[in-house]
Amino acid sequence: MDHQYDIIVIGSGPGGYVSAIRAAQLGKKVALVEKYAGLGGTCTNVGCIPAKALLDSSEHFHQAKTEFTVHGIETGDLKLNFNQFIARKKEVIAQNNAGLNFLMRKNKITLYQGHGSFEDSNTLNVGTEKGDQLTLKATDFIIATGSKPASLAGIAIDKKRIITSTEAMDLPALPKSMIIIGGGVIGIELASMFARLGTQITIIEYADSILPTMDRELGKTLQKSLSKLNIVFKLNHRVQQVVNQGDSVSVSFLDEKQQLQTETAAYCLMAVGRKPYTAGLNLEKAGINTDQAGRIIVNDQLQTNQPNIYAVGDVIAGPMLAHKAEEDGKYVAERICGEAGHLDYSLIPGVVYTWPEVASVGKTEEQLKSEGKQYNVGKFPFLASGRARASRDLDGFAKVLVDPTYGEILGVHIIGARAADLIAHATLGIRHEITAAAMNEMVYPHPTFSEVLKEAYLLATGQPSINY
Repeated sequence: MDHQYDIIVIGSGPGGYVSAIRAAQLGKKVALVEKYAGLGGTCTNVGCIPAKALLDSSEHFHQAKTEFTVHGIETGDLKLNFNQFIARKKEVIAQNNAGLNFLMRKNKITLYQGHGSFEDSNTLNVGTEKGDQLTLKATDFIIATGSKPASLAGIAIDKKRIITSTEAMDLPALPKSMIIIGGGVIGIELASMFARLGTQITIIEYADSILPTMDRELGKTLQKSLSKLNIVFKLNHRVQQVVNQGDSVSVSFLDEKQQLQTETAAYCLMAVGRKPYTAGLNLEKAGINTDQAGRIIVNDQLQTNQPNIYAVGDVIAGPMLAHKAEEDGKYVAERICGEAGHLDYSLIPGVVYTWPEVASVGKTEEQLKSEGKQYNVGKFPFLASGRARASRDLDGFAKVLVDPTYGEILGVHIIGARAADLIAHATLGIRHEITAAAMNEMVYPHPTFSEVLKEAYLLATGQPSINY
């Protein structure tokens, strides 16, 4: 077999498979190296996709318990089949795996299953599960090996009682209780999922709010909404120790008064972020530099210090998001092939798939204040939306931050039904520098959730809302 390629991509997550497919579409001979049996990386197998499947299933169950009778639907003896709950997630993963395998065949990408490690800047060794060793060569390489869950200093993840999001989405039975360390996106999403099913959830967060990197109003509003699920929030708390006690786990922490407290639960989920995964790549043999956080150092073109080796997604600086990795991958493939790509991290929206959903793009109020920049605020509640009243999705708001001189949209922050879909509309407005007034003048279908943005844009221009 010919083992010489134009481009070898290492890792088949969103950054990897997108870059491989785009390069193949542009006429390159491409190989993709993946250590696991299923393509798609964390996102497809143990992250974004399975999490959304479980979140949707849990929301259906919660709605059936709490909302169906209002709509005249009698549910009778409602119960959860947890085995089927997990089985449906696995079906979704399998469908996505199959789709990616089809795309590899369609685009004539050669797939190697095994662990890739550099021999030098032009040579990659691949060790297969059967013990075979293959030597591949390429003109260019794209590293897209993603990230792994992080932990706190002194706390070992044993994957039994002290678990990560990976194990949390494949538990053998519904736990009665769970302590989640971390109030960021991963912790909050899984907290909402388990709480809907009846698990008693306690969230311990070091910061003074959940979703601390997003606009502060979003975290405050979401906490109020999630409190309806009886989730307990312990903010300004610092975890000291986590101990597996066999059939339970104990977590010791300092509270806001610096008093040591201890709580127990069936599981402790570590949700304190992720770290780049480059283990076993032998980056030093290729002469590739990394920073103190273990991230691969790249320039504006996502090249490493070796000009023929690129890196994308979670292994480099920037937000650890699947859609960011996809944009990285597309950009690098097009750059290698001589196309003029475009990359702007300021236009990458962040989303939290709770219900209500949370989505944000552009500057937050806190950022604008720290920069000393003037801005106008337009804020419209879902409570005043006819569509939201029809579906009883009344929590949340759309908030638009606008430059007072030129009407430029500086940031958009939404918490409410379908916020994850609505944020693309706002991203388009910021990308093309459409003013808030022009965004309001568009014709929006009625009744829709999108009208909360229409009204927020109007209010940001200083005009009174007709509907609020």
